[in-house]
Amino acid sequence: MKIVCNKNDLLKGVNTVMKAVPSKTTMPILECILIDASQNDIKFTANDMELGIETKVEGLISERGIVALEAKLFSEIIRKLPDNDVTITSDEKNNTLIVCEKAKFSIMGKDGEDFSYLPFVERDYCISVSQFTLREVIRQTIFSIAPNDSNKMMTGELFEIHGNELKVVSLDGHRISIRKIELKSEYGEKKVIVPGKTLIEISKILSGGTEDMVEIYFTENHIVFEFDQTVVVSRLIEGNYFRVNQMLSNDYETKVTINKKEFLDCIDRATLLVKEGDKRPIILNISEDMMELKISSQIGSMDEMIDITLEGKDIKIGFNPKFLIDALRVIDDEQIDIYYMNPKAPCFIRDEAQTYIYLILPVNFVDA
Repeated sequence: MKIVCNKNDLLKGVNTVMKAVPSKTTMPILECILIDASQNDIKFTANDMELGIETKVEGLISERGIVALEAKLFSEIIRKLPDNDVTITSDEKNNTLIVCEKAKFSIMGKDGEDFSYLPFVERDYCISVSQFTLREVIRQTIFSIAPNDSNKMMTGELFEIHGNELKVVSLDGHRISIRKIELKSEYGEKKVIVPGKTLIEISKILSGGTEDMVEIYFTENHIVFEFDQTVVVSRLIEGNYFRVNQMLSNDYETKVTINKKEFLDCIDRATLLVKEGDKRPIILNISEDMMELKISSQIGSMDEMIDITLEGKDIKIGFNPKFLIDALRVIDDEQIDIYYMNPKAPCFIRDEAQTYIYLILPVNFVDA
């Protein structure tokens, strides 16, 4: 095999597929990036058997061929080469030569035929969304997944399609995040659970353009994202997702309308007094048209008042400040509505059309 590519194109391809190279594996071949120049395109592929990424790299094929190169080493070599054309040559024993200007690296490759290619996935059911929308939806929900829970469902997000609506849901036992977006066409009903890891990696490689589209294909066991010159294939999490609708309620005793930035900044200031891992609640005391925010820790205490518009009863309720911050940071509205039932029931932050809903469970606190 002999190919010539621009260093920056190579680096972009390597950085894209590196996200599917496993950090630990019992199969050494999976620690490699596959360079496939056996056809008319140069393709880079990585696959950890749960998540697979393939991307096309611009370049010239002088001799067709295929080779698998150790991902970390190959990535470091390309990154540190001069900004010029790079020639990659491999022989029948997979000895690989990487040349750029006066720099020459000779490394041992592996047989590309041993590599685990991406699984073939039927492309029957497909929806189309803009890269910007998909990236935003992931950003606005991904913080609510459980990082590593014994309940695997909580490590993924529910993608539910109903007519012309895509609903994305995540939860971790303390909060629920829901985003709904309108699709351009009507589709048959679909419910799948997509691993959070897949969505995190995809959001990193999406260019985020409003005109650039992502085609998303669903099957029983896999989901495929196709965009730009890249294909991402991921296994789905098996099982039935939680009945989130039963956890949601439109009932409330107290409704607060508040400036989002003011509220967020205030909670942010309050957390200066809370050390990492110190579970101190922020206490909201809502009465008349004021919200008093209080927090106290071993370091000190803080007390601040914010103007609000109140509808309904007064209420005093405590929350983990991090959960409020996570939700507020991803809401773009200037004014937000927060609905409370009682100090023991979750609060809901949602807009009127319910395009976003954030449910946050309160915490117990000792009244000073």
